[in-house]
Amino acid sequence: MSQKIVVLALTVTASGAVAGHRFVGFDGVQVAASGGDAMGVSGHDAVDGQDLALDVIGTTVVETAGAIAVGDEVVSDASGMAITNPGVGGEVVLARALDSAAGAGEFIEVLLAR
Repeated sequence: MSQKIVVLALTVTASGAVAGHRFVGFDGVQVAASGGDAMGVSGHDAVDGQDLALDVIGTTVVETAGAIAVGDEVVSDASGMAITNPGVGGEVVLARALDSAAGAGEFIEVLLAR
């Protein structure tokens, strides 16, 4: 797993189950729409109603859902995992990849873009 350098972490209340290293919205819900907006990245798993710190500014570690190259624009997939921006329109770029991933289930460092 890569390192992370968090400049700002903010706490939200998890709304539903949230997996660690996933993109999470301002409402405390793990992002469930491909290309959706997020407040930050969860540092750990959380259950509904639990306080959850989100990495908001700096670098963080995200779980990938596919291959990613260093420098790629990163967006969320429908499970809050990182994918390369498909560029079909309307995606919210959440980060830039600082590491590469060969496929799904890897953990890479990204520079948060928000």
